Amino acid sequence: MNILIINGSPRKQGLVSQLLGIMKDEALQRGDSVEEVFSNYLTVKPCMGCMVCRSTGECVLPEDDAQRVLKQLQAADAVIMGAPCYWGNMPGTMKVLFDRWVYGLMTGFFKPQEPARIPKPLMKGKRCILVSTCSMPFPLNIWLNHSRGTIRSMREVCNNAGIKVVATVERGGTIQHPTLTKKDVQRCRKAISRLK
Repeated sequence: MNILIINGSPRKQGLVSQLLGIMKDEALQRGDSVEEVFSNYLTVKPCMGCMVCRSTGECVLPEDDAQRVLKQLQAADAVIMGAPCYWGNMPGTMKVLFDRWVYGLMTGFFKPQEPARIPKPLMKGKRCILVSTCSMPFPLNIWLNHSRGTIRSMREVCNNAGIKVVATVERGGTIQHPTLTKKDVQRCRKAISRLK
């Protein structure tokens, strides 16, 4: 299986990166091919909202890491997305990446000269695991939509693209509990087993 890991954390040694690292190691041990990208270290120009890609299927901006990583996603069988919670959402660098991918994730948009059409997902058949952490302690991280808000945003991207979310891993209270627990490791191993 070809797996793409999209790490939305700016911290290469942070908890999101550690959780994703457990899943990466498990996938490699079972013989999967794994590629990992860190959205914070990509060169991606923000979407201009010109809407041209919705009719042409191509971005008008000069090629940068957005198109390169989209090709990796298109070639992958599965994706693991992880992001810390920033104000109940994913970090901006990750969101900019998704904004630039609209034309590669779904098609069938409304065009002024044509009747409205229901968008068609372009990534059907792919499976996904979503990972998020936040400083808000459990269960407030879920009740107040902190890590849950980040998961919701990433799930929205997957749903529109037709990517099936098979597992989620949420971890609250990162300030009070800054290290991984055995339970965290078990949850990651259980999640990666669902990509088979």
